Amino acid sequence: MIVDQQTNLKAYLKEYFGYSQFRGNQEVIIRNILNRKNTFVIMPTGAGKSLCYQLPAIIQPGAAIVISPLIALMKNQVDQMNAFGINAQFLNSTLTKTEMNRVKKETLEGKIKLLYVAPESLTKEENIKFLKEANIQFVAVDEAHCISEWGHDFRPEYRKIKAIIAQLGDEVPVIALTATATPKVQLDIQKNLQMEDADVYKSSFNRENLYYEVRPKKHAKRQLIQFIKQHKGKSGIIYCLSRKKVEEIAEFLQVNDIKAAPYHAGLDAAIRIQNQDAFLNEEVDVIVATIAFGMGIDKPDVRFVIHYNVPKSLEGYYQETGRAGRDGLEGKCIMFYSHNDIQKLEKFNKDKTVTERDNAKILLQEMISYAESSVCRKRQLLHYFGEHLSEDCGYCDNCIRPKEEYEGESYVETVLQTAQQTGERFGLNHLVDVILGRETDYVKSYDHDKLAVFGKGQGDEETRWNSIVRQTLLFEFLEKDIENIGALKLTDKGKQFMEASYAVSLTEDHDYTDLGEEEEPDTSAATNGNNNIPAGNIKSYDENLFDALKKLRKETAKKKNLPPYVIFQEPSLEEMATTYPTTKEDLAAINGVGMGKVIKFGKPFLDLINKYVEENDIITASDVVIKSTVNKSRNKIFIIQQIDKKVDLEEIADIKDMEMEELIEEIEHICYSGTKLNLDYYINQVLEKDQQEELRDYFLNSQTDSIQAALEEFGNDYTEEEIRLMRIKFMSEYAN
Repeated sequence: MIVDQQTNLKAYLKEYFGYSQFRGNQEVIIRNILNRKNTFVIMPTGAGKSLCYQLPAIIQPGAAIVISPLIALMKNQVDQMNAFGINAQFLNSTLTKTEMNRVKKETLEGKIKLLYVAPESLTKEENIKFLKEANIQFVAVDEAHCISEWGHDFRPEYRKIKAIIAQLGDEVPVIALTATATPKVQLDIQKNLQMEDADVYKSSFNRENLYYEVRPKKHAKRQLIQFIKQHKGKSGIIYCLSRKKVEEIAEFLQVNDIKAAPYHAGLDAAIRIQNQDAFLNEEVDVIVATIAFGMGIDKPDVRFVIHYNVPKSLEGYYQETGRAGRDGLEGKCIMFYSHNDIQKLEKFNKDKTVTERDNAKILLQEMISYAESSVCRKRQLLHYFGEHLSEDCGYCDNCIRPKEEYEGESYVETVLQTAQQTGERFGLNHLVDVILGRETDYVKSYDHDKLAVFGKGQGDEETRWNSIVRQTLLFEFLEKDIENIGALKLTDKGKQFMEASYAVSLTEDHDYTDLGEEEEPDTSAATNGNNNIPAGNIKSYDENLFDALKKLRKETAKKKNLPPYVIFQEPSLEEMATTYPTTKEDLAAINGVGMGKVIKFGKPFLDLINKYVEENDIITASDVVIKSTVNKSRNKIFIIQQIDKKVDLEEIADIKDMEMEELIEEIEHICYSGTKLNLDYYINQVLEKDQQEELRDYFLNSQTDSIQAALEEFGNDYTEEEIRLMRIKFMSEYAN
């Protein structure tokens, strides 16, 4: 179908999609495709890439092939098209043989307008034969960055696409689309698809409605709860690095009364689809996912995207954050950053081939530079994708809370001199080695230790020089050499600066060392048989309040003639000093407390906390209560019911297919959460009255309820199981 300027594409747009106006370059791209020209589209997430191939497919006879990397993406787009009354189908491994034959038959009959195909399916001989017989108008290669080994999501099967398209005939035009492509990746896409002569349409990567922030990964779970509850009822996506972390965070959010669901490739396909649909239909507010989620998902009102772990690349990060605010309204993009995450990513890269490992290292270094830099976030992102932002965005953490500036003219001069004297053939690390005067084998092999600039910057640390080189790049005195990956060369602006330098303001990087505890330790008591204090218990609480609570506990225990731990255990005090509970309900939600203890011991503690909060002007508390998944016992109600019926513990363990040790641990969780249990019927069978008295007196006078301490006190007189049972009896009688 050849079109001219008079063809009323807006009428088709209104008829099929209900919109009156095109966005950005959409109309000119569609005309280009309808005129059967190869087309390369670089357009940020949320700018309407899909429409660029959907509309021309609909208004022409025959079908368009859409090559897509993910089954979830295909399903979502097919569902959307079907909702508009357009016959779109997919051809992938989820279909039965009968379903595949039906799709092929409808395609050959001209009934299907858009056929979504995985690249793996394209390689099958029977599918190529079928496509040769069909009336194919054009081929759309979605997520085209997957074709480039320099991209963040390289998929080798994408390399075969061009050879397969060629079998369909030379006259079949191609449209390649991507939301994330650096200048190097753009060239790689065009080269691999043999479309160097394609018309290129590049939209701005600047999404003005998105707010970018990088936070130190400290008390991350508390920050997560606080942020989500401040945005209650709004849709959001949380990205995690591993499937295990996805499930952990999803469960953690559910326990904290947030409607959340997990999504990753390891889940059963039906569960993935169910969770995805629940998110799209607003039955779930938050989806916790690996990067498998979100590509092509058309949910315009995602209000926040949180990266709980550091992403592998800036391309992936930009694409994932681009799923926020696609309707042009508010979109907040928060990343938690820590060096631990970087070390994990470096370990993942060790098993890759040398080329893949080197590329992954470069991508990760760019990610580190972005996170640690104090320069405007959007200026950094746009620069990475080859776009210049003339002034700071004013709407990111670095713009809103700027770091102190320092005069950088002489520093920039030194960097430019080093790049020039080394022949503009080397990267950041080598330039910094030369500036610092490091006599490495690599430096000496090029005689760079004999340069005038060698050792000129020894008065400053490596981290500062790394930052200065990056800022010299951002301010376009230097640029990356696309043909020589990693190398930096002078720009015209840089050459002019060397001839006549002038004042330049630079800023110090953020310091993410010594963050302390990344995630709050589980604060439930009785986490194991030997010690009630959770491993790795680091002071991530308000120490002044904690000390005051501890003092009050000691006074209360003395008045009641009880050991302090019977009142509240230290992990419970720590959680109080973290979340500042100010009501009975808040205090009861603390791990190891429960309403029984609140009624029995709670009033003076609530009075103290309320006074402390008021005097110190602390914004708190009920919204930030962190409940641990440790206490979420699936068997809790069943066990309580069986104990009330005086069923032997061995029988309960047998019914639930548990070891005795596991059952006692479950009972301990129930007891330490404030539930009163009467185990006399069972304990009387295993311990004589005088033995029970001896153990009761021990716990009453001991300063700790540690099982290990009790075992050391009594030697072989009692088993660990007997001591644990008596500790449960003691805590039920005195604490609950």
